Amino acid sequence: MIEEVDETLRGLVRTEVLSGSQVEVSFDAPTKDWAARRNAPTINLYLYDIREDLSRRDAAWAPVYAAQGYVTGHHASPRYFKLQYMVTAWTQRPEDEHRLLSACLGTFLRHETLGPAELTGALAEQPLPALVSVGLPLGPDRSIADVWSALGGELKPSLDLVFNAPFVVGRSIAAGAPVREMPRLSIARPDDGSQPERLTPAMRARRSGPLVPEETPVIQDETVVGGTKAKPGRTYRIRGYPRS
Repeated sequence: MIEEVDETLRGLVRTEVLSGSQVEVSFDAPTKDWAARRNAPTINLYLYDIREDLSRRDAAWAPVYAAQGYVTGHHASPRYFKLQYMVTAWTQRPEDEHRLLSACLGTFLRHETLGPAELTGALAEQPLPALVSVGLPLGPDRSIADVWSALGGELKPSLDLVFNAPFVVGRSIAAGAPVREMPRLSIARPDDGSQPERLTPAMRARRSGPLVPEETPVIQDETVVGGTKAKPGRTYRIRGYPRS
């Protein structure tokens, strides 16, 4: 998934920002050694943080449907992860770097939502789009100066880019066989041959629900059978009495 996000960003920058110019697109860490070896104008997108977006986690399993319309199984919903990039421009003149950063900022603002046509690989097969945000304030637990210090480089103007992408977990479970006929209901008397129970005032006081006249017999069992004779499915026995 991460390499597909890289390719999506590379294509977006080359199409919308560079428009066929000779500026390179790099994902290397912008260290001092890398900056010393660079010999061409470059836009660098350095991935420095990956975190799950807990606000978009869905614990429910999504159903999988057959061509006939019934459910054949369930699969785990995608998990969303925030990939955080530091976008910098490297040229011989600061003015050119600022122009490249301005073009990147405008491009990412226009593409805050990326649909299947703009994504690559498995990202394009997801039903939900990917989300892009740029230039938002960093959280209290991090600082862009800390990133530059860890890289051992000098502080440069940069854009903080967050790509919120779905990650397919790949877990699934199969469903049971589909129900092919309607349930069949039948009323049964007690199996021991005893007479229907009659409610006394004390018994009626202990039972919840609407009151039933004393002379009304109680239906002892109701049998619910589904399926075929060879495969009857489940049988439920329900005790109750009719309303007055």
